[in-house]
Amino acid sequence: MNIFLTYDYELFFGESTGSVQKCIIQPTKRLLELSKKHSIAMTFFVDVGYIIKLSEYAHSHHELKEDLSKIEGQLQEIISTGNDIQLHIHPHWEKSFYADGKWNCVTDNAYKLDDFSDAEIVDIVKRYKFFIDELTGSKTTTFRAGGWCIQPFNRLKEVFQELEIRYDSSVFPGGKFESTHYAFDFTNAPHKSSYRFEEDVCVENKDGYFTEFPISSYRYNPLFYWRLYAWGRINPVDHKMLGDGTFLAQPGRKKSVLTNFTWNHVSTDGFYASKLTTCLKNQLSKGSKEMVIIGHPKSMTNYSFKKLDSFLNENAQKHVFTTFNSLK
Repeated sequence: MNIFLTYDYELFFGESTGSVQKCIIQPTKRLLELSKKHSIAMTFFVDVGYIIKLSEYAHSHHELKEDLSKIEGQLQEIISTGNDIQLHIHPHWEKSFYADGKWNCVTDNAYKLDDFSDAEIVDIVKRYKFFIDELTGSKTTTFRAGGWCIQPFNRLKEVFQELEIRYDSSVFPGGKFESTHYAFDFTNAPHKSSYRFEEDVCVENKDGYFTEFPISSYRYNPLFYWRLYAWGRINPVDHKMLGDGTFLAQPGRKKSVLTNFTWNHVSTDGFYASKLTTCLKNQLSKGSKEMVIIGHPKSMTNYSFKKLDSFLNENAQKHVFTTFNSLK
């Protein structure tokens, strides 16, 4: 099986974004150490809007100049060590700003690309793609929407075709959520490891220009989430997130997952990493050719690093850990 181990390289977007060092640099360094140890490659979906904002403010804020230098250095390390960088867009950076020593994330009517006009969408996608391609010296071909908010896709289709962004990895089949900022509905997405599409990411089209590599999904029992929240309180040393920021609010989600079976992504984040082996066996039993695992450096824990190390120790020689760059 081809396994895509993917990470959204970003800060938090709640009341506190957290620090570059704890949310991005330190946990990514540990991920790259695992990549080297097990001789496997990972894909990092880089939040380009944040780096663009950093570059705009760096000349007037010494601390942001240092953050930018750290980020640029680590991105070069990612590329030079054979790992992959692809396009991740959180468009709220268009309206966010830095003041009084902290980032102020403006997410109202700005969190999804769909919150912007057609002309603004084209401008954002082009600027962000050209920026990351120039920064890394490689051509991105794959997209992941911030907050999984890729719908409606037909508003992105033409600019993606123009820029030859042929692959997407935003969907996780069965997933659905809607709030003031978030909006995605993948309940009708094909439960396949990859498929072609054209106008709608949830509708397979064998002649479609685009290929979806869905984030693998799993139907989680409410007991899983009871354990997740309990372990965070019982053993914070192992189960506390390494990132020091706060999530954007998801009203009603905690109650929902504690009382219902829920489709969610297969992930290396925190306690989710306990299901990696189970989810791999599930994918193999279905005859899947690919498996996409998502993670976030900011959401890794000491526990999840241990579980990931164990998972790679068991599977690095049995399966191919590949990247989207290899699809060229």
